[in-house]
Amino acid sequence: MIKKYTFAVLCAVLVGFILGKFMLNQYDFKGKIIPTIHTTKTAYFIQQGVYSSRDSMENNTSNFPYYIYILDNDKYYVYIGITFLEENMNKIKGYYKEKGYNTYVKEININNDNFITVLEQYDSLMKESTDAQVIETICNQVLNKYEELVLDSDN
Repeated sequence: MIKKYTFAVLCAVLVGFILGKFMLNQYDFKGKIIPTIHTTKTAYFIQQGVYSSRDSMENNTSNFPYYIYILDNDKYYVYIGITFLEENMNKIKGYYKEKGYNTYVKEININNDNFITVLEQYDSLMKESTDAQVIETICNQVLNKYEELVLDSDN
């Protein structure tokens, strides 16, 4: 009796598989599939400092043309640069060291696909430049995009 049903079940599965494959081949999915799994990439965040109050943070960051801060455990973490490349991280640190600022590097995972794409483009621009003004401008643009695409989307 088991042999009688086994053959029928195998035929049904095979026919279902063939028909399903045929139906799926009728559609053009290229460029229409939206990924549900986000890419996660580790970035170097160049940190200027950590402050216990907003007033203290604002007083100590007034010389920076652009920065972002993240409030975590009642502390204000101030970042003045973000990059994926170690070479660019050293450029940013060197730029701020020449200006007299000590910086720290934190590795933070980013899972926002739009920001990852933007940062990769800015990284390629910064990689090709050694001009201090270009480095500052790119840092400001990256921070602005991070604020727009990541921080604002979290709220």
